Amino acid sequence: MIYLLRHGETIWNTLGRFQGQKDSPLTERGFEQADRVAKLLQKEISDSRQSFQMHVSPLGRTRQTADRVKRVLPLETHDEARLMEVSVGYWDGMTKFEIDNEFPGMLDDSDAFDWYFKSPDGESFDGACSRARDWIADVTGPTVAISHGLFGRLVRGVYSGLSKREMLELPVPQDGFYRLCDGECSLISGSVPGMLA
Repeated sequence: MIYLLRHGETIWNTLGRFQGQKDSPLTERGFEQADRVAKLLQKEISDSRQSFQMHVSPLGRTRQTADRVKRVLPLETHDEARLMEVSVGYWDGMTKFEIDNEFPGMLDDSDAFDWYFKSPDGESFDGACSRARDWIADVTGPTVAISHGLFGRLVRGVYSGLSKREMLELPVPQDGFYRLCDGECSLISGSVPGMLA
Protein backbone atom coordinates (compact mmCIF):
# COMPACT_ATOMS: atom_id res chain seq x y z
CA MET A 1 0.00 0.00 0.00
CA ILE A 2 1.24 3.47 -0.93
CA TYR A 3 -0.05 6.82 0.30
CA LEU A 4 1.06 9.43 -2.24
CA LEU A 5 1.21 13.04 -1.05
CA ARG A 6 2.07 16.23 -2.90
CA HIS A 7 4.00 19.02 -1.20
CA GLY A 8 2.07 22.05 0.04
CA GLU A 9 1.68 25.23 -1.97
CA THR A 10 4.93 27.10 -2.71
CA ILE A 11 5.68 30.71 -3.57
CA TRP A 12 6.39 29.69 -7.17
CA ASN A 13 3.06 27.81 -7.33
CA THR A 14 1.32 31.12 -6.63
CA LEU A 15 3.35 32.83 -9.38
CA GLY A 16 2.69 30.18 -12.02
CA ARG A 17 6.36 29.16 -12.19
CA PHE A 18 7.11 25.56 -13.08
CA GLN A 19 9.58 24.51 -10.39
CA GLY A 20 10.87 21.31 -11.88
CA GLN A 21 13.97 20.39 -9.90
CA LYS A 22 14.60 23.96 -8.72
CA ASP A 23 13.05 24.98 -5.45
CA SER A 24 10.75 27.45 -3.80
CA PRO A 25 9.68 27.44 -0.13
CA LEU A 26 6.18 26.67 1.10
CA THR A 27 3.80 29.56 1.62
CA GLU A 28 1.85 29.95 4.86
CA ARG A 29 -1.03 28.26 3.07
CA GLY A 30 1.37 25.49 2.02
CA PHE A 31 2.27 24.83 5.67
CA GLU A 32 -1.46 24.74 6.56
CA GLN A 33 -2.06 22.25 3.72
CA ALA A 34 0.83 20.08 4.92
CA ASP A 35 -0.56 20.13 8.48
CA ARG A 36 -4.04 19.24 7.23
CA VAL A 37 -2.73 16.39 5.10
CA ALA A 38 -0.64 15.13 8.04
CA LYS A 39 -3.75 14.98 10.25
CA LEU A 40 -5.74 13.23 7.51
CA LEU A 41 -2.94 10.70 7.06
CA GLN A 42 -2.69 10.12 10.80
CA LYS A 43 -6.45 9.46 10.89
CA GLU A 44 -6.16 7.14 7.87
CA ILE A 45 -3.34 4.91 9.18
CA SER A 46 -3.65 5.23 12.96
CA ASP A 47 -5.55 1.94 13.28
CA SER A 48 -3.25 0.08 10.92
CA ARG A 49 -1.14 -2.66 12.40
CA GLN A 50 1.27 -2.23 9.51
CA SER A 51 4.53 -0.38 9.92
CA PHE A 52 4.88 2.45 7.41
CA GLN A 53 8.04 4.07 6.14
CA MET A 54 8.22 7.42 4.38
CA HIS A 55 9.97 8.08 1.05
CA VAL A 56 10.58 11.77 0.34
CA SER A 57 11.80 13.60 -2.74
CA PRO A 58 15.02 15.37 -1.66
CA LEU A 59 13.82 18.79 -2.87
CA GLY A 60 13.21 21.47 -0.22
CA ARG A 61 9.44 21.81 -0.65
CA THR A 62 8.87 18.09 -0.13
CA ARG A 63 11.24 18.05 2.86
CA GLN A 64 9.32 20.96 4.41
CA THR A 65 6.09 19.01 3.91
CA ALA A 66 7.66 15.84 5.35
CA ASP A 67 8.75 17.77 8.45
CA ARG A 68 5.12 18.74 9.06
CA VAL A 69 3.95 15.14 8.57
CA LYS A 70 6.61 13.85 10.99
CA ARG A 71 5.23 16.13 13.71
CA VAL A 72 2.19 13.84 13.95
CA LEU A 73 3.57 10.64 12.39
CA PRO A 74 7.21 10.00 13.36
CA LEU A 75 7.85 7.57 10.50
CA GLU A 76 11.20 6.18 9.42
CA THR A 77 12.14 8.48 6.54
CA HIS A 78 14.30 7.97 3.45
CA ASP A 79 15.30 10.43 0.73
CA GLU A 80 14.20 9.04 -2.62
CA ALA A 81 15.61 10.84 -5.67
CA ARG A 82 13.27 8.94 -7.98
CA LEU A 83 10.36 10.91 -6.45
CA MET A 84 11.77 14.26 -7.61
CA GLU A 85 9.70 16.41 -9.93
CA VAL A 86 10.09 16.06 -13.68
CA SER A 87 12.75 18.47 -14.90
CA VAL A 88 12.04 20.71 -17.87
CA GLY A 89 15.73 21.60 -18.14
CA TYR A 90 16.36 25.26 -18.91
CA TRP A 91 12.67 25.92 -18.33
CA ASP A 92 12.81 24.95 -14.63
CA GLY A 93 11.75 28.04 -12.67
CA MET A 94 10.09 29.77 -15.63
CA THR A 95 6.46 30.63 -16.37
CA LYS A 96 4.81 29.59 -19.63
CA PHE A 97 4.84 33.27 -20.64
CA GLU A 98 8.61 33.48 -20.11
CA ILE A 99 9.17 30.24 -22.01
CA ASP A 100 7.08 31.50 -24.93
CA ASN A 101 9.11 34.74 -25.05
CA GLU A 102 12.56 33.17 -24.69
CA PHE A 103 11.87 30.08 -26.81
CA PRO A 104 9.49 31.33 -29.52
CA GLY A 105 7.36 28.66 -31.13
CA MET A 106 8.39 25.86 -28.75
CA LEU A 107 4.95 25.83 -27.10
CA ASP A 108 2.95 26.06 -30.34
CA ASP A 109 0.21 23.42 -30.48
CA SER A 110 0.65 22.56 -26.80
CA ASP A 111 -2.00 22.67 -24.14
CA ALA A 112 -2.16 22.99 -20.36
CA PHE A 113 -1.06 19.38 -19.96
CA ASP A 114 1.49 18.42 -22.60
CA TRP A 115 3.82 21.45 -22.70
CA TYR A 116 6.05 20.03 -19.96
CA PHE A 117 7.60 17.54 -22.36
CA LYS A 118 8.40 20.03 -25.15
CA SER A 119 11.54 21.34 -23.47
CA PRO A 120 14.62 20.66 -25.63
CA ASP A 121 16.71 19.57 -22.64
CA GLY A 122 14.08 18.37 -20.19
CA GLU A 123 13.23 14.89 -19.02
CA SER A 124 11.23 12.83 -21.50
CA PHE A 125 7.78 11.46 -20.73
CA ASP A 126 9.06 7.89 -21.20
CA GLY A 127 12.08 8.54 -18.97
CA ALA A 128 9.92 9.99 -16.19
CA CYS A 129 7.46 7.10 -16.42
CA SER A 130 10.35 4.64 -16.27
CA ARG A 131 11.57 6.36 -13.09
CA ALA A 132 8.05 6.08 -11.60
CA ARG A 133 7.80 2.41 -12.62
CA ASP A 134 11.20 1.60 -11.08
CA TRP A 135 10.28 3.26 -7.79
CA ILE A 136 6.91 1.49 -7.57
CA ALA A 137 8.61 -1.87 -8.28
CA ASP A 138 11.03 -1.29 -5.40
CA VAL A 139 8.37 -0.45 -2.80
CA THR A 140 8.37 -3.48 -0.51
CA GLY A 141 5.99 -2.52 2.27
CA PRO A 142 3.45 0.07 3.41
CA THR A 143 4.83 3.42 2.28
CA VAL A 144 4.02 7.10 2.57
CA ALA A 145 5.56 8.98 -0.38
CA ILE A 146 5.91 12.74 -0.67
CA SER A 147 6.42 13.91 -4.22
CA HIS A 148 5.25 16.57 -6.67
CA GLY A 149 2.36 17.52 -8.93
CA LEU A 150 3.46 16.28 -12.35
CA PHE A 151 5.49 13.34 -11.09
CA GLY A 152 2.61 12.31 -8.81
CA ARG A 153 0.37 12.18 -11.88
CA LEU A 154 2.85 9.85 -13.56
CA VAL A 155 3.15 7.57 -10.51
CA ARG A 156 -0.64 7.22 -10.35
CA GLY A 157 -0.89 6.80 -14.11
CA VAL A 158 1.79 4.11 -14.30
CA TYR A 159 0.26 2.33 -11.30
CA SER A 160 -3.20 2.38 -12.92
CA GLY A 161 -2.08 1.66 -16.49
CA LEU A 162 -3.40 4.94 -17.91
CA SER A 163 -2.58 6.50 -21.28
CA LYS A 164 -0.30 9.54 -21.51
CA ARG A 165 -3.26 11.93 -21.93
CA GLU A 166 -5.16 10.34 -19.02
CA MET A 167 -2.09 10.66 -16.79
CA LEU A 168 -1.44 14.29 -17.64
CA GLU A 169 -5.06 15.28 -16.96
CA LEU A 170 -5.15 13.77 -13.45
CA PRO A 171 -5.89 16.28 -10.66
CA VAL A 172 -3.05 17.25 -8.32
CA PRO A 173 -4.56 18.51 -5.05
CA GLN A 174 -2.38 19.88 -2.28
CA ASP A 175 -5.00 19.37 0.42
CA GLY A 176 -5.49 15.62 0.08
CA PHE A 177 -3.55 12.54 -0.99
CA TYR A 178 -3.99 9.27 -2.84
CA ARG A 179 -4.10 5.71 -1.57
CA LEU A 180 -2.68 3.24 -4.10
CA CYS A 181 -3.82 -0.24 -3.18
CA ASP A 182 -4.78 -3.37 -5.13
CA GLY A 183 -4.47 -1.57 -8.48
CA GLU A 184 -6.78 1.30 -7.49
CA CYS A 185 -6.08 4.96 -6.67
CA SER A 186 -8.43 6.63 -4.18
CA LEU A 187 -8.40 10.29 -3.21
CA ILE A 188 -8.39 10.88 0.56
CA SER A 189 -9.51 14.38 1.47
CA GLY A 190 -11.94 16.10 3.77
CA SER A 191 -12.05 18.13 6.91
CA VAL A 192 -10.09 17.32 10.00
CA PRO A 193 -11.43 18.42 13.40
CA GLY A 194 -9.59 21.50 14.62
CA MET A 195 -8.11 22.37 11.21
CA LEU A 196 -9.01 25.37 9.07
CA ALA A 197 -10.80 24.56 5.82
